Amino acid sequence: MPNRRLTMRKVRDILRLKYENRLTNRQIARSLSAARSTVADHLTRARMAGIEWPLPDGLDDEALERLLFPPPQPNSVERPPPDLPLIHNELRRKGVTLQLLWQEYKAQDPNGYQYTRFCDLYRGWSGKLDLPMRFDHKAGEKAFVDYAGHTVPIVNRLTGESHEAQIFVAVLGASSYTFAEATWTQSLPDWIGSHVRAFEYFGGTPEVAVPDNLKSSVTKACRYEPDINPTYQEMASHYGVAVIPARVRKPKDKAKVEAGVQLVERWILARLRNRTFFSLAELNEAIGHLLEDLNNRPFKKLPGSSRRSMFEELDKPALKPLPANRYEYAEWVTAKVNIDYHVEVAGHYYSVPYRLVRERVEARLTSSTVEIFRKGKRVASHIKSRQKGKHTTVKEHMPRSHQAYLEWTPSRIVGWAEKTGPATAALAAAIMEGRAHPQQGFRSCLGVMRLGKEYGPQRLEAACVRALAVNAISYRSVRSILQTCLDKQPLPGKQEPQTGIDDHPNIRGSDYYN
Repeated sequence: MPNRRLTMRKVRDILRLKYENRLTNRQIARSLSAARSTVADHLTRARMAGIEWPLPDGLDDEALERLLFPPPQPNSVERPPPDLPLIHNELRRKGVTLQLLWQEYKAQDPNGYQYTRFCDLYRGWSGKLDLPMRFDHKAGEKAFVDYAGHTVPIVNRLTGESHEAQIFVAVLGASSYTFAEATWTQSLPDWIGSHVRAFEYFGGTPEVAVPDNLKSSVTKACRYEPDINPTYQEMASHYGVAVIPARVRKPKDKAKVEAGVQLVERWILARLRNRTFFSLAELNEAIGHLLEDLNNRPFKKLPGSSRRSMFEELDKPALKPLPANRYEYAEWVTAKVNIDYHVEVAGHYYSVPYRLVRERVEARLTSSTVEIFRKGKRVASHIKSRQKGKHTTVKEHMPRSHQAYLEWTPSRIVGWAEKTGPATAALAAAIMEGRAHPQQGFRSCLGVMRLGKEYGPQRLEAACVRALAVNAISYRSVRSILQTCLDKQPLPGKQEPQTGIDDHPNIRGSDYYN
């Protein structure tokens, strides 16, 4: 590191302490809080300049500085200046270094600058660029993604109500080529969809996506091992992209996208501030036109270059090709297999092989299918159903003999219910009779019997009597009867049944389940 140039007041003190007080360089350095090498450097310069102590009268600080630090002598050999913007762009290509570029520069003109001066010229020039432009991002390496802080209102023509649309921004690292679009929310489906459309706008995929610690992308923010949302991770795997979130409280990690967001706000959103939009498609069409203008705008400090020209030159050739099929949005949820070998996904019940009872599984939901995985292996696939509380059962998932393979059977459910009372057993039998497969009623029967722990067996039995009388054969009906205390009221127009429950039409008889 070069010695620091001191003020002329300290230089005068160095000369005084050296020649008048006879101190050593170390003592002078300690006295003036300066480096010993700096003291030695200034004394050497004074000796070479013929400066003596005491200093001549009339020698001001400006004249003293000229004596100690004379301007460099003009070089008789005129050296060709390096093309600094070209060097800056070439450094973004993979494997290109300053050493390589200097060798090519010297090969073209042997009288050129030596390596140290070559590097100093480039670093001095690049240091004047804006921070996002200085960042050393390789071509095709990174895409930075985030949402703008500003939103755009969209007005409903019928009601006059407005909804604030969110603005998604993606910026490629090497060229600063920018994509922007409006979405209704920052939720996971919109977040994933914006990524897909950004990759298609770029015409390829980078090696790394760098999101902020947004909840849609990062389940748990951590500097060293952030948990990536499984849907986001699956989308990234589909496109061959690695997800490396920006570190918490490290703004330089996302300087590129923050600069891109600022430009989108200045050159797109600000220009749209006085327009009224009535649909998301109308807003995105306006953004698309202004986005082309933004990417074609020439850089102020890189003459002859724009985001588009740098994209065509640097990022586009380095991007990986898009996969043959577009990513289909899918959500992942975890669930536990119930005793009826069904898992609840979005309010519907889907069967899995009965051997997985009580096991933890993962369900992948698309717009049309539900796939269920156990330890990464798909164990079931179903057409997605939107019927809440209903069952989708594959016969191959059912055991051939419940007595041999499964602890829970219809007869055991009825037998357990009989411990509460005959009406409870009759209701359990009726619930299972109303399903395509008795096992589909296991969950509801267990729910009914658990109500006995909260309300007591006598009230549960009375509630089941009423439910059977009014043909309300469901767990929800029994729970409602108990919550409203209807079990304590006599049945309208009827006497309370005594022991005639065995003749109820919903009872098949215990022999049916054996």
